[in-house]
Amino acid sequence: MELISENRAFGGRHLRYEHEASTTQCKMTFAVYLPPFASADKPVPVLYWLSGLTCTDQNFMQKAGAMKLASELGMAIVAPDTSPRGDNIPDDDNGAYDFGLGAGFYVDATQAPWNTHYQMYSYITEELPQLVEANLPVTKERAISGHSMGGHGALVIGLRNPNRYVSVSAFSPISNPSDCPWGQKALGNYLGSDESEWEKYDTAKLLAGATHSIPLLVEQGSKDEFLTEQLKPQSLVHAAQKTNTQLTLNMHEGYDHSYFFIASFIDEHLAFHAGHLGLI
Repeated sequence: MELISENRAFGGRHLRYEHEASTTQCKMTFAVYLPPFASADKPVPVLYWLSGLTCTDQNFMQKAGAMKLASELGMAIVAPDTSPRGDNIPDDDNGAYDFGLGAGFYVDATQAPWNTHYQMYSYITEELPQLVEANLPVTKERAISGHSMGGHGALVIGLRNPNRYVSVSAFSPISNPSDCPWGQKALGNYLGSDESEWEKYDTAKLLAGATHSIPLLVEQGSKDEFLTEQLKPQSLVHAAQKTNTQLTLNMHEGYDHSYFFIASFIDEHLAFHAGHLGLI
């Protein structure tokens, strides 16, 4: 791990690291916020944040306004990048924003040429937490959250790994990617045409067959421009009803897809995770 920047914030530290990742076979960058008293003698639990299309590790840290309460709660936040990057990493042929660089969709690609580098599911669930826990003053207690494509990633990862994360939340998640243009493009290219392979990365499908319970919190704005065609949050409600899964979906009148929405309700999500992490 190479430290590439450090900033003081609310008594704690915002750190950016770069490292060679074996899963994605390229350099990856991630950001960490450590609250003031985090130390080897007093490690703190971690909230992993997964960002959306076009984002990097920096969007959430700079725009969400999460550090002040994280400092008070004693919670670390880890924000990885959204895809592998580099001159040799394949991208969308037309440079589209919804596939390729900045759009890893938190899946392990099986199709060439994407399968060499686009192993974001394994990176997020295995390599990154192992690296963070071995080198930073944090515990193995984890929660996970995200926005849009990252909300999709957080929900999928939490549902597939209920013993690794104590709670899951999402803002404006892509809830049923098998049934929306963003998801169909990404899953079709990364995983191939066999739609049965898509189901392991589709929250609505996973939730409908869930056998383990994990607390789920979802926020959605009513004025989100992607609400009807891409996000489809009601698919989560219908799926949760089939398995009596604990799901809270809050609809907010007038809010859109932006970080103004995230900043408006991020404190509630931090408190939600803090409760399950034993901080409050």
